[in-house]
Amino acid sequence: MKNTERVSYIRGLAEGLEMDANKKEVKVLNAIIDLLDDMAFSMSEMEDNVNDMADQLDAVDEDLGTMEDDYYDEDHADEDSGEDEDGCSCCDGDDDCYYEVTCPSCHETVCVSEDLVKEGKMECPNCGATLEFDFDDEDDNAKSDSKKSDDEDGTEIPVEGKDDKEPEK
Repeated sequence: MKNTERVSYIRGLAEGLEMDANKKEVKVLNAIIDLLDDMAFSMSEMEDNVNDMADQLDAVDEDLGTMEDDYYDEDHADEDSGEDEDGCSCCDGDDDCYYEVTCPSCHETVCVSEDLVKEGKMECPNCGATLEFDFDDEDDNAKSDSKKSDDEDGTEIPVEGKDDKEPEK
């Protein structure tokens, strides 16, 4: 039973009591019933409006989904995410390799390109400490498994890349 139907039922019960309409108590009761009737009608209108908006929102969501399917090519979804097949975000898909370096001063992990590591040193973007790298290649095509780097204090900073292990989550 809807709220409007329930108010009509209550109104019928009150009229069935055949009370004197001139008494103050009956006037209050009738005013309350009228208020309930107005509130039930307002609620009914709001429910209709909410249902209409939900339908419109569903239509917009459906249109947006169609536009996303048209705009984003499914074949390029992995490349756009910045992750390779292993779920590693160290390399960006353009064969440019990035390494994760943990600063010994601020303990923040920073992604740096292979070019920066080969330059030998850089400044930590978080705390400004100088990070020095010792990047040794076993040969020109393969990277050493013991990639390490040093900061000013001589502390070794592990340089983790795609070939070492997946980044910690």
